[in-house]
Amino acid sequence: YLAAMGLFGVAPAAMRPAALVMNVVVATAGTWRFASAGVVPWRLLTPLCAASVPAAFVGGAVQLPAKVYAPLLALTLVFGAWRLWAQLERADLRPAPGVRVLLAVGAGFGLLAGLTGIGGGIFLSPTLILAGWETPRRTAGASVTFILANSIAGLLGHLSTAGRVPPGTALLAAVALVGGLYGSWLGARRLPPLAIRRLLAVVLVVAGVKLLLSP
Repeated sequence: YLAAMGLFGVAPAAMRPAALVMNVVVATAGTWRFASAGVVPWRLLTPLCAASVPAAFVGGAVQLPAKVYAPLLALTLVFGAWRLWAQLERADLRPAPGVRVLLAVGAGFGLLAGLTGIGGGIFLSPTLILAGWETPRRTAGASVTFILANSIAGLLGHLSTAGRVPPGTALLAAVALVGGLYGSWLGARRLPPLAIRRLLAVVLVVAGVKLLLSP
C-alpha cells in the first residue's frame, strides 16, 4: 500500500495512518486464516509482541516531518524489495533465543512498524527464516499476526496525537481488502510466484526512489 501511495504522490502525512488501517483490515483476515490452520507460533510471538506493541504505539504517536519520513520509508521499501527478490535459504531449525533477545527484536521491529506504517512483517520474516527459528509456513503465520498487532498499536498511537485518520481511508481499506483477496487468488492460480515477487520488488524500488527524489 505504501509503495502504491508513494507512486501516486499521496502526501506523506496521509500515507502512514492509511497504511496502518489497511494493514489492520487485511491482516485480520490473514491472521484468522493462519490461526484456524494452527500455524501461528504463539509461544514465539508472545515475547515479540509484548515488546513490539508498546514500541509500535510510541512510533505511531511520533509525527515525523515529511523530510524525515520519506527517506525512512524509502529505505524500508528498498529493504522490502530485497526481501522479495532474494531467495532466502532457510537455516536448519534451531531453538529460538531467550526472552531478552526476543524482546529486543520485537521492540526494534515494532518501533519501525509504528514509525513507517509498514507493519513489521518484512523485518520479522527474514529474521525467522535466516535464523532458523521457524518453518516458512509458520513464519508466514507469525508475520501476518505480528503485522496485525503492530498496526493496531501504531494506529492507536497515531490517533493519540493526531486525533483522526485522513479522509477517504475507509474507502482505501475496502479497496485494499478486495485487492488483497484478488491478489491472493491471482498468485495462487494464475501467476508464477517468482514472477510476482520480482514484479513487486521492482515496484517497491521505483516507489522508494521516487520518495527519495521528491522535493
